[in-house]
Amino acid sequence: MTLPIGRPAALLVVAPHPDDEAIGAYTLMTRLRRRGVRVAVLIVSDGAASHPNSKRWPPTRLIRERQREARCVLRPIGVTRDSIRFLALPDGGLAGHDRAIRHAIARSLAALPHPVVALSPAMTDDHPDHRAVARAVRRQAGVRWRHYPVWPAGQRLRGGRPLHLSAQERLAKRHAIRRYRTQAGRITDDPTGFAMTRQQIAAFSRPQEWFAPA
Repeated sequence: MTLPIGRPAALLVVAPHPDDEAIGAYTLMTRLRRRGVRVAVLIVSDGAASHPNSKRWPPTRLIRERQREARCVLRPIGVTRDSIRFLALPDGGLAGHDRAIRHAIARSLAALPHPVVALSPAMTDDHPDHRAVARAVRRQAGVRWRHYPVWPAGQRLRGGRPLHLSAQERLAKRHAIRRYRTQAGRITDDPTGFAMTRQQIAAFSRPQEWFAPA
């Protein structure tokens, strides 16, 4: 089956928060791992800002759980612990860490066989952390950058190409997103906290994943 990113030797998914990699490229990662392509994930923020007023989930516990969720989501598709890096920069404050993000991306790319396809959110994303990651993208030989959409849920990117999901793949992706339970309603003692709605989860697991040239 033709992929909208060509035939890379490796894929790097740069995710601002734990869960963005599943929202943006879960099926693509799954298919590439089945073909033996090396897949690495760089999760930039610590994910601690989603429930700032929770007493049961203080930042230390929430960070640890969000990292555990990421490993649990990625392990079944062949992205193992040693292929996931957590940069743990402050959630909600990535705009002040452009240099650290660029350095981490460069290190991750240097560890992968080339040619590499690298993914990041788009500069048009509604979330400032996502735009900060998009700004860190730097062109270099042997690396093809592509953007994936996150917010608002269900958007397409201008000039993008779709990866069409089967019904089974769509169901698997929806299940993977829901496994980020801290972001899907598990934390109930912070009324101002973030929780994906059913409608958002459905939009995130739509019949296509979209990738546009950076």
